[in-house]
Amino acid sequence: MNLITAWFKRTFSDPQVIALTLALLVGFAVVFFFGVMLAPVLASLVIAYLLEGLVSLGEGSGMPRLVAVVIVFLLFIMFVTLIIFGVMPLAFQQLTELVQQTPAMLAAGQKSLMRLPELYPDLVDSNQITDLINVIKAEMASFAQRVLSLSASSVVGLITILVYFILVPLLVFFFLKDKSLIINWLLQFFPSNRGIVDQVWKDVDVQIANYVRGKFWEITIVGVVSYITFTFFGLNYALLLAVLVGLSVIIPYIGAAVVTVPVLIVAWFQWGWGGEFIYLTIAYLIIQALDGNALVPLLFSEVVNLHPVAIIVSILLFGGLWGFWGVFFAIPLGTLVKAVLTAWPKRPDREAVT
Repeated sequence: MNLITAWFKRTFSDPQVIALTLALLVGFAVVFFFGVMLAPVLASLVIAYLLEGLVSLGEGSGMPRLVAVVIVFLLFIMFVTLIIFGVMPLAFQQLTELVQQTPAMLAAGQKSLMRLPELYPDLVDSNQITDLINVIKAEMASFAQRVLSLSASSVVGLITILVYFILVPLLVFFFLKDKSLIINWLLQFFPSNRGIVDQVWKDVDVQIANYVRGKFWEITIVGVVSYITFTFFGLNYALLLAVLVGLSVIIPYIGAAVVTVPVLIVAWFQWGWGGEFIYLTIAYLIIQALDGNALVPLLFSEVVNLHPVAIIVSILLFGGLWGFWGVFFAIPLGTLVKAVLTAWPKRPDREAVT
């Protein structure tokens, strides 16, 4: 008990440490307890982080910040319009077609599975195959029902969509336009001497901004290249699968492994074990290899490297707390923890060791 008391007095006697601790506690509490209500604000912050790089480029070329903000904001609105009215309807159409074709695909898969007891009688029997097929049918039927029932017809759904359509663009514009004003307003609640807070904020700000922009370009590049590849081979549901492949990069390691399953299943049901299936599989694996070994190091060269174990733990922890956004920001949040631990005051004898 004396050790804990001594550590507490030694650590929290520094006003900088108290300011950093309060900032972290308030930030995590706001997101944890009010994350759902503040979802438009959080989404707008993410988008503003994404667009700030383009605004900075405009300012660097001699534009006034307001002009750069207006130009970037208009480009953002055009991009969102293209996604909403161009990509999403076609992807949803292909998803509906895929769900409707599920019974035929299951029938073909059932025929192939029923041959296993004949080929490997010592390893597999017909009862196991029947049970497996029944489980797959039940899961696919449940999934199909959920997909086909997706609709924005409810009043709550329409209100939510309208709120996002109106509030998010407005918030993004003002976050970009009044960036300095908002930051200065927040800083007035911190002590004038905030060395640790400034150090952590500087590291985390660079990491989050670079990560969000890099992740956006990674999603876009991987998705577009996958769509071109799938279309070249004539793969069914090319746009839907390309969107899934692009979004899979949000979750390091796990996402690429999970999205490989639907890609290979669709290819197998379309071509069987033919040459097209083999060539498409090779091309898809090349895309994944280039993403992990060339694109990621190029886009995230300035992001602090975290050990794979730390990344997986961050995904599980923050994803469990905040769902999609927790998974998306797992690496920056892990970097935040690392920055705090690095800046945290240490005992003199430990500082000498490090």
